[in-house]
Amino acid sequence: MNPDNPRTIFVCSCEKSMPAYGDSVARGYKRAQVKSADQLCGAEIEHVRSALRAGGAITIACTQQAPLFREVAEDVGFAGDLAFANIRETAGWSSEAANAGAKAAALVAMAAEPATAPEQVTLTSNGVALVYGRDETAIEAGRQLANDLDVTVLLARSGDVVPNSVWDFPVVQGTIRNARGHLGAFEVTVDDFASPSPSSRERLRFGVPRDDAQSTADIILDLSGGMPLFPAHELRAGYLKADPADRAGVAVAIAKAAGLVGEFDKPRYINFSADLCVHSRSRITGCTRCIDLCPTGAITPAGDHVLIDAEICAGCGSCAAACPTGAASYAVPDGEALLRRLRTLLVTYREAGGQNPTVLFHNADHGAPLIDALARFGPGLPANVLPVAVNELTQLGLEAWTAPVAWGAVAVKALASARPKHDAIGLARNVTIANLLTGALGYGSQICGIIEADDPDTLSSVLVAMQPQSRATKPATFLPLGGTRSLLKSAVVELHGAAPTPVDRVALPESAPFGGLDVDVEACTLCLACVTACPTGALSDSEERPALHFAESACVQCGLCAATCPENAITVAPQIDFLAWQAPRRLVKQEEPALCISCSKPFGTKSTIDRIVARLEGRHWMFAGDNAARIDVVRMCDTCRIEAVTNEGFDPYETSGRPAPRTTEDYIRARDASDTKPGSN
Repeated sequence: MNPDNPRTIFVCSCEKSMPAYGDSVARGYKRAQVKSADQLCGAEIEHVRSALRAGGAITIACTQQAPLFREVAEDVGFAGDLAFANIRETAGWSSEAANAGAKAAALVAMAAEPATAPEQVTLTSNGVALVYGRDETAIEAGRQLANDLDVTVLLARSGDVVPNSVWDFPVVQGTIRNARGHLGAFEVTVDDFASPSPSSRERLRFGVPRDDAQSTADIILDLSGGMPLFPAHELRAGYLKADPADRAGVAVAIAKAAGLVGEFDKPRYINFSADLCVHSRSRITGCTRCIDLCPTGAITPAGDHVLIDAEICAGCGSCAAACPTGAASYAVPDGEALLRRLRTLLVTYREAGGQNPTVLFHNADHGAPLIDALARFGPGLPANVLPVAVNELTQLGLEAWTAPVAWGAVAVKALASARPKHDAIGLARNVTIANLLTGALGYGSQICGIIEADDPDTLSSVLVAMQPQSRATKPATFLPLGGTRSLLKSAVVELHGAAPTPVDRVALPESAPFGGLDVDVEACTLCLACVTACPTGALSDSEERPALHFAESACVQCGLCAATCPENAITVAPQIDFLAWQAPRRLVKQEEPALCISCSKPFGTKSTIDRIVARLEGRHWMFAGDNAARIDVVRMCDTCRIEAVTNEGFDPYETSGRPAPRTTEDYIRARDASDTKPGSN
């Protein structure tokens, strides 16, 4: 909050259905002007109107009547910062409402934290629809859509389909072999494609089929009853699939298809920086975390980096949560904004007198309605459970799990469905790593986790069963600044700094974004291929002498060094070594340089040159016998080697001259010479 422009906060008891939290909010939000009321949306709305007319920064602790307050703001020409916070369903309507004042203050403070709106991606559909089916169900779907869309019906393995007396739309035969694209830009490859015969009588008859037919569409309505054309098909914009035997499901799909005409905006969920990506170098594959986790196939290799198709991306955020460098970062909101909100939440909660906070991440589709139902029909959330809304739970990276613990949270949980929309493999991996770190550092066992609940009673029983223990150590207060990798490093370092029982090293699983390297120094020849391959600068050389250095804090465990090493001397070791993070880069191996025998310039390692000389001297025809002196060129730098070979006129690829062609006369002379020798007949 800007101290020069204090925020005005309206706290309403909602007709005295919950405690008046004005004093608690003032205690936690010290420089704010807190105004309490009982019916801001009715009898006391003029207080809000007056404040909006005066301008400035305003927070209203009510989300139910947010449309009304926005309308009032528009009427009075309000151009300031207007935020809303829900403290009724999340704090006030609870069996522990009397103790939830600190929570209310924290939620109000968090709501005022700004977040940058993500860039929008526009999908344009002109209404060209492909209905894919097998029988009359697809024909009927095409008939219902023909007035709204430009329809083509594609029948695969069709049976006895009675032809229409009048065709208002094309009906063709074929089987989709391959499909790609999204709303407004689908491309399909069709085998067994054929057009119907106009003379079809009792059933549709088709002409001679052909394979590899190409077609495009804006919308695909799949009533084939077969396998989906796309992975995670329910997340593919413009692709609608229904069981042809389910009449209700078919009707819903038809209705949705009819509405898919025009321009549709969606957020660009992922911000991508190709220069930070460690997918590949020199055609050697390194990190594939994002490709492995993407449920929709929106991420594909593109040389040294990957390519993220924003039109196909469904916004799960698994790629950003797993990306070790921050090349892929989530934008709804961005990582810095999310951590800033978490810090404000926990710091304000503590300043308002709250104890033992538990952060509960949830989304709007599943978590928010469940929390609302628990407040209306059950005991509500416990006073120490602080709900934090995110776009998708799968967007939560390791920094989102560890930073709240460093800031004082005694537990961090995510409220998920037992039947999640997105695969939670990446989410579970980050929870595992977070628990390994917090457990090793003395914060407690399994303090991070996922609560799978589809009804408020289950959620309530899980929350009541949790018995968080207070912590004696002083929480961290660091500010979240920088990109994803910087935020992650700060969170882990501060987690270690505030740990009850800090340790120097924690072993981690293979999916971890941190780690060291085990280098077989005997096998290493200091060729430095690993330094060339390392995309983060974790491995480096020296300008003074042959040497290999390693900075563990920069290592992202992409594995490119290990895959590139010709001697197989490198193995990745996922871990966090806090002492190594605090120390400068360490020396892995160093050797004496080989000095050119001609000009004394260093040009490699002495051990390698000696090994080459030992293998070649006297054993290879180029360096044996009369040519033994040539071995000196191996002991020279590249410049002197070229000069020596040029002066000698030596060409290692030169062969003996081609023999002259022999004529008949040559054979005759050779025969005559042989005949004149003594003893010849």
